[in-house]
Amino acid sequence: MAKVYPQVPSFSPHMTSKRESFTVWMKSLVYQTNGCTVYNTNGDIVYRVDNYDKKGSNEVHLMDLQGKVLFTIRRKKLLAFGGWDGYRCSDSYINEKKPWFQVKKCYRILLKGDLGFQVTVGCDKFWIVRLAGKTAFRIVNIDGDIVAEAKPKQASSGVLLGDDVLALVVEPHMDHSLMMALLIVYGLIRRRM
Repeated sequence: MAKVYPQVPSFSPHMTSKRESFTVWMKSLVYQTNGCTVYNTNGDIVYRVDNYDKKGSNEVHLMDLQGKVLFTIRRKKLLAFGGWDGYRCSDSYINEKKPWFQVKKCYRILLKGDLGFQVTVGCDKFWIVRLAGKTAFRIVNIDGDIVAEAKPKQASSGVLLGDDVLALVVEPHMDHSLMMALLIVYGLIRRRM
């Protein structure tokens, strides 16, 4: 699989050499806010979004457990079809000049005519493809290989845990924080947070 970000060092706390699974609860732990909370397989909180604004806000922040902002995600207002820009944050600094990733709506033959979202990260391209159901989607690379997939989480007995609980699987050598940021964008597009 091709490297996702040439500018990312070979060691990243958000990237591993094995497939990772996360549980995404599309609720904030902060009372009276929108957002989501992400747990790893050990049940530890690893990412969160606390959105004090209305659902579908124009700007949200993806944070780690300690509250360090990893990405600032902003809605583009001037495009006819809409779009989102993601800015990677480091040491509380946001590079406002150039977004780290961009998401825009589009149709594509590869997607069999379905509405999809093109993701541009530097010179790499990905697609967010909606699956059957309200919340299920996958992220595929330019070759059509799945790099992440989210679908409703099931208990071991097979019972669905609800529309607001997702299982996210991220393939090896993919930046988990980027996949979480794209999940956040998809949630904002679908007005889930």
